[in-house]
Amino acid sequence: MSTLTIRQAKPEDAAVSGQICYEAFYKINTDHGFPPDLPAAEHAADLMSMMFVHPGFYCVVAEEDGRIVGSNCMDERSPIAGIGPITIDPAAQNRGVGRKLMQAVMDRARERNIPGVRLVQAAFHTRSLSLYSTLGFDAREPLSVMQGPAIKKKLEGCFVRPAGTHDLVACNQVCVKVHGHHRGGDLADSIAQGTAAVVERHGRITAYSSNLAFFGHTVAETNLDLQALIAAADGFGGPGILVPTRNAELFRWCLANGLRVVEPMTLMTVGLYNEPAGAYLPSILY
Repeated sequence: MSTLTIRQAKPEDAAVSGQICYEAFYKINTDHGFPPDLPAAEHAADLMSMMFVHPGFYCVVAEEDGRIVGSNCMDERSPIAGIGPITIDPAAQNRGVGRKLMQAVMDRARERNIPGVRLVQAAFHTRSLSLYSTLGFDAREPLSVMQGPAIKKKLEGCFVRPAGTHDLVACNQVCVKVHGHHRGGDLADSIAQGTAAVVERHGRITAYSSNLAFFGHTVAETNLDLQALIAAADGFGGPGILVPTRNAELFRWCLANGLRVVEPMTLMTVGLYNEPAGAYLPSILY
């Protein structure tokens, strides 16, 4: 009988975990006819390296007889936590490893009294949908990952500029207005990395984006504000941006401006959740 243990991730686990992450996503995506979410194992290892050492992330690995067979991370930078990526070695799947990795981070969320936890799930991955549902997650929003050429347009009345640390308070207020909570920790990191942008309209900030990319989130008071950010972007990082499919006006606007659907996903939540009172793009975490 093999022995499975869950422990907190160490920086030196990043290379092995990154390789597993790449192989797991490559297999599930290509098996269903979709492109892999990560272009190479090196990108996955870099992602794991960042998460494993960042104080705002809680990361765990699963070991089977002393060999790493999977990992999971939880973003704790803001009041609502986001889970992912959770990946299991294809050779060790369907043996309960994923459930144990999920239980480890959910136990952590309970210990820290985190009011809500969220994740984004590949809609074609029926096993993960079933797992998350049995763990208490509710499907909240169908998402379309969209990619295409930069639109490079300016929308009348909307001034788009890079975000600075002095914008944090105003951006957090926009997020609270739309979602009922802020994502200040995530946004602060993005500002430091130089990827964040804001929209000013009527003399105030009406929208912001941490990054128009797979790992970035965007919050706006209206679709116009969100469209201004998308139209001003130089491109869309990774597989693309995650557009809530129920926002039919925004979805059709993206299609009309050359973006195409790459893959379907689903936003799932457990605990505190408010129906958004504005426009938004989640990140792959939530």
